[in-house]
Amino acid sequence: MSLFDLTGRVALVTGGNGGIGLGMARGMAEAGAAIAIAGRNQPKSEAAAAELAKLGVKTAVVSGDVTDEAQCRKLVEETVARLGRLDILVNNAGTNIRKPAHELALAEWKEVLDTNLTSAFVCSQAAYPAMQQAGGGKIVNIGSMLSIFGAGFAPAYGASKGGVVQLTKALASGWAKDNIQVNAVLPGWIDTALTRAARDQVKGLNALVLMRTPVGRWGVPGDLAGVAVFLASRASDFITGASIPVDGGYSVQV
Repeated sequence: MSLFDLTGRVALVTGGNGGIGLGMARGMAEAGAAIAIAGRNQPKSEAAAAELAKLGVKTAVVSGDVTDEAQCRKLVEETVARLGRLDILVNNAGTNIRKPAHELALAEWKEVLDTNLTSAFVCSQAAYPAMQQAGGGKIVNIGSMLSIFGAGFAPAYGASKGGVVQLTKALASGWAKDNIQVNAVLPGWIDTALTRAARDQVKGLNALVLMRTPVGRWGVPGDLAGVAVFLASRASDFITGASIPVDGGYSVQV
């Protein structure tokens, strides 16, 4: 459908070289968008971009550390320079340090907050002029089930992802006049390198996830492709400030 057609659009995906980010990038590429992959691992990013290029879209690799303000801004600048414009920003880069609050060092707290929350603010701020010039844009922030629930083993991660939801609302309210829609996706338990580590570190997590998730399985990165296309396309032009769980029903089951 033309409502979901992203031909001629350019998307920048932070942390787009694997996991949820690559799943979303692949969905948008299949809908016709050119994709800029942002990440610190250059070979991994180049492999992801090459994979997406096989779908017949332009791709670019823009390397940088999202915890550095100047590099965040450079990611946006390079995307515009190499692909001509910026219409879609997916703030997906993230990390986690699983420790109870009484064991978490302040430096570890700051690392998680800077990676997951502050980078989303700075990248969005950097993208704003380019989106204004394009006549509008779409920003998709990646939250989590821990935007809703608490977990004693991840206080910094939960705080960062709760902040992502509130940042999403603030940007949506402030930038609606510029035809920029800002929404958040709250993934459930998705099978990625990050959550595989969680299964090793948190006893009983796999059984708990399977018991709590109505569809009875972990998600896969491809499960996020559809919502990415929806929120990046004209189909969502009257939706802004929303936080959409993509979790197999995890958040609705008692």
